[in-house]
Amino acid sequence: MSASSQPRQRSLLDRLRQVALFEAGGLLLICPPFVWLSGVPLRESAALLIVLALIAALWNAAFNTSFDWIEGRLTGRRADQRPWRLRALHAVSFEVGLLLMTLPVIAGWTGMGWIDALVADVGLALAYMGYAFLFNLAYDRAFPIAPSSAPTP
Repeated sequence: MSASSQPRQRSLLDRLRQVALFEAGGLLLICPPFVWLSGVPLRESAALLIVLALIAALWNAAFNTSFDWIEGRLTGRRADQRPWRLRALHAVSFEVGLLLMTLPVIAGWTGMGWIDALVADVGLALAYMGYAFLFNLAYDRAFPIAPSSAPTP
């Protein structure tokens, strides 16, 4: 498949909007239950979750751009046309990669043992996985990618 027949990808500004909306929404939804379940004080929890959100934002941009590019190369399909099963694989793959980066941060920041930090991180991953699935579906519906034949705005 030639480069000219590749499906259009999200613009940098669109990707930045996607990441910013995802992380802001995630913080608003996840922080209160994390404080309640972990017993970590609100200020420390909020600071930790902001650091984790920054890690996640960088991972989000890199992972989604790469995943979309690979999917486009292999299937010729735009990301907003992704089928349900591939959306599920996308969400799980994202969270596994993020878990590997955030586990040491959670353990070090909170003083939790590795097992407790793993439980907390898995809990966060499960919450964010469901959120990522629904958010990305909604985002793709709200902000579809223009077909390649359409002029770029």
